[in-house]
Amino acid sequence: MRVVFMGTPAFAVPSLTRLAQEHDVALVLTRPDAVRSRGKKLEPSPVKVAAHELGLPVLEATRIDADVLKALRDAEADVFCVAAYGCILPDEVLTIAPLGCVNVHASLLPRWRGAAPIQRCILEGDDVTGVSIMRIGHGVDTGDYCAQATCSVPGKNADQLTQELAKLGGDLLVDTLPRLASHEVVWAVQDEALVTHAAKISKAELKLDPAASALDNVRRVLASSDTAPARCEFAGKGARIVGASLIDMADGAAPSVQQGVLSVHGGRVFAGCADGAFEVLSVKPDGKRLMDARSWSAGLRGQDASWDSIS
Repeated sequence: MRVVFMGTPAFAVPSLTRLAQEHDVALVLTRPDAVRSRGKKLEPSPVKVAAHELGLPVLEATRIDADVLKALRDAEADVFCVAAYGCILPDEVLTIAPLGCVNVHASLLPRWRGAAPIQRCILEGDDVTGVSIMRIGHGVDTGDYCAQATCSVPGKNADQLTQELAKLGGDLLVDTLPRLASHEVVWAVQDEALVTHAAKISKAELKLDPAASALDNVRRVLASSDTAPARCEFAGKGARIVGASLIDMADGAAPSVQQGVLSVHGGRVFAGCADGAFEVLSVKPDGKRLMDARSWSAGLRGQDASWDSIS
């Protein structure tokens, strides 16, 4: 099958790789080079890097103009496949390929339509999430879907879950395309009564707070990222908690810790919350390197300290 692929971030790379293994990828459309890290240098998208490694033709575009439309038509693809491209596709694009335009979305639609389905499912404590192969329609993730695959959520951070869903999505996409070509797929209309919206995560939502539950604070850490970190203040100094876990209060090594207190026991660091405590696993103090909690806590010299929500 001849395919045009559209995608930009790392989440889209497994879909591109699997398509290249099974089909003829005629063109890869991705967003242009951009500042993607703290180095303030222009960097290619992960999809562009992967496409070049695979020897595939790449077109960079921030919008679908006349030149891009011509390139899409000239590709003479049977189907367009999309995974987190990051650009609104006009109606004209959706009908160029005979089999239409299908999208790999990182949720079990109709739950979590929108920009941040992975982080939202972590914050809300979903037990299960997954990927959906859907038609691209006029609204945000409103199209019918024809295939879904699931995975568990608890205990996984956003990076881990993104990687798992990316692979799951690539496999599901290539499994679905032959059935799409033979018109064997069954399209399911999304139940509007079950829709939830995955708005972009704000930094304020991931602020850690001793007045919140231990579970909520751990979920914020798991859902955090470089762009929206889980931050707090330790003894009045800002820091990001990169790793955290719930503790079993039946564990004899886990002490009872008062709300707002940071306590060190046997090299382990515990942060007191409204209903108990969570264990801090790794920390990045402002202006310093990332370090494990045991190494960081050496600076406390075994003394309890305070922690609070960052201002």
